This record gives sequence, structure tokens and C-alpha cells, in this order.
Amino acid sequence: MGDLTGKAVLVREDLNVPMKDGVVTDDTRLRAAVPTINELSGRGAKVLVLAHFGRPKGQPSLDMSLAQIAGPLSQVLGRPVRYIDWEGDKAAVAALQPGDVAVLENTRFFGGEEKNDPAVAERFAVLGDLYVNDAFSAAHRAHASTEAVAHILPAFAGRAMETELDALQKALGSPEHPVAAVVGGAKVSTKLDVLKHLVAKVDHLIIGGGMANTFLAARGVDVGKSLCEHDLKDTAEAILEAAEKANCTVHLPYDVVVAKEFAPNPPTRTVNVHEVAADEMILDVGPAAVEALADVLKTCRTLVWNGPMGAFETPPFDAATVALARTAAALTKEGSLVSVAGGGDTVAALNHAGVAGDFSFVSTAGGAFLEWMEGKELPGVKALMS
Repeated sequence: MGDLTGKAVLVREDLNVPMKDGVVTDDTRLRAAVPTINELSGRGAKVLVLAHFGRPKGQPSLDMSLAQIAGPLSQVLGRPVRYIDWEGDKAAVAALQPGDVAVLENTRFFGGEEKNDPAVAERFAVLGDLYVNDAFSAAHRAHASTEAVAHILPAFAGRAMETELDALQKALGSPEHPVAAVVGGAKVSTKLDVLKHLVAKVDHLIIGGGMANTFLAARGVDVGKSLCEHDLKDTAEAILEAAEKANCTVHLPYDVVVAKEFAPNPPTRTVNVHEVAADEMILDVGPAAVEALADVLKTCRTLVWNGPMGAFETPPFDAATVALARTAAALTKEGSLVSVAGGGDTVAALNHAGVAGDFSFVSTAGGAFLEWMEGKELPGVKALMS
């Protein structure tokens, strides 16, 4: 980029942070924006932050205004942040000095933002000389502020985007084998494309969470009253067959923790999967299976993780997720494993296990991380390459 003194740089960030009573309750996304914004500001650019907030559906509203984010962003940046609305934006941008940082109003206040409307992209582009996309979590959406504007101005990846793409490349782009993938969560239906893509990419596919029940049922196991998508048994069987053809070993639990009710700390039994009673539900992977899975991870060089192993929000059904996450973290710390995890539930589960900081990379992106695991092209990333 060279010298940026006086250049106006549009920076697409993800500032869609949770708020309660006007206070940001989790500033992870704000902190992720710091390296790019501070670097550009330090090089003399006028930094204009583009972001969405909530789902205003093209209708401006005070409770979804980014005016309320300028203060919290200023705190994490350690420098003043101005707020500029869409009414007097051109004059306000012209008045900025080199190094100034400003947050522009919610991009979704324009109805055409989510339709990738070229006119809306032009509306953004007219304010800047360069464009930087630093929001991987919004890169799966072809919106005016993530895709179209990148074709109008010289476009670059920000530092957070760069870090994310580097980590993902190491995990599935050109990973060191053997590669393991942990895929958990409630339903197979939400992860079908992920599973189909992964069996051709990884050496070990570890299936946990409620979705494991559907695979067990496909294998003829009676899962009692467990969460199970019985109508997807044929699909599960097809995935297992595809894995076999691709020499991918699929790991399903062979001992499980069951209970008659889904509530915190109910009476539980740890049983072989063939011993689940008709009135019981599987709520976690059992300790013997977790120990065997830990041994699998010890043979691997790369791990991709999305989704918990059991109903981790409700004790004691967090045991398998916590134990396996701690094994992965220990292997990462000793340098034998590159571990990349992502998705909302996954981040919460790793934080719960106290190991999020020990993984090689933890992505806070939800939909974008899943679509990347599905092998899909992300419009916001592709636009930076063209």
C-alpha cells in the first residue's frame, strides 16, 4: 500500500457485538479489529470503518445505530473514534485529519446492502481511496460492503482476515497429514455439506453431539428417545460409504452417557451404545470412547473442530467435550498438532473447557467458518483475489 498519509481507507470490520442496556457484553470482535485499524491509522490514513449491526432490513433505527459502538471501539483502540452518519458523510470525511478513525453508520440501513446493489457499493466507495476487508465472519455473504465495493476500489485483506485465511489454509487447504476433524452439534441436517466435503479431505472424522445418534441409528443401533434424525439414516449411510472409499476412518462413540431426562445433573448411566434403554437418551460420549479418541489425536498433525461432543451447556454432559478439547490443547502446546476450531458453539465450548487460548487458531466466525468447511467459495474472499 505504501504511504497512506491523507488517503481515505474503507475498512470492513465485524462490529456486530452483543449489547445489553447500552453496554458491550463481549468485545472479542472489537479487539480483532485493532491491528488493522491501528496500523492504517499509524501510517497516516483516514480510517473509515464500515460494518453492519443487527438486522434493520434497510430501515434506520436508533437501537441499531453504530453511534453506540464508537465509544467501546475507542476504548479498545486506545485512540479517539468519531461517528459519521450517512447524511453529512462526505463533508465529515473531508474534515478528517491523517490518522483519524471514524465509524460510518450501519451499512444495512441501505436496503440494497444485502442485495449487493452496485449503487450502494458506489455510495460507500465514493468516500474512500482504498478498500480493506477485515471481516472474515461476513465474507460468506455477497453484500455491497463485502463484495461489490471490492471491485470498485483497490482491495486488500486486513490483518485479522489474513490471519484467519492463513490458519484455514494450514487446516484444510494444504494441511500436514494425518488430519482429524471433530464435527459435533445437534443435527446432521445442518452439517451435511461439511461431512460430505470432509470425508474426502481428512484421515479421521470424529462425529459427536446429537448428530452421532443419527449415524448410530444408520448402523442399526437403537438410540432410545435420543435426539435423532431417523429420516436421514440413508444419508448418514451414504456418508459412511463415501468415507470408506476415501480411506477416511469415521469414529462413532461406542460408550455413551445416558439419562431419562435432559436436565442439569440428573441420574445418569454410562453404557455401551447397544445397551441404551427405550426410555433413555444419549447426551454425551462415554469416557472409554473419549480416551480412544485422544489416542487418535496423538497420531495426527492437524485438527479441525466444529461443534461439541455432547450437550456441553448442561453438566455433566460437558465431560467429553472438555476432556477431548484439553487433549487437543496439550498436543498443540507441545507442538505436535496444528488445531483450528470455529463456530459459535465451538468457541463457547472451548472457553468452557478453558483451552480456547491454547488452540493454534479459534475462529469466531459462524456461517463463514461452516461454509469454508463445506469447501465453498466465500464471495468476500474471492473479491479480494480478482
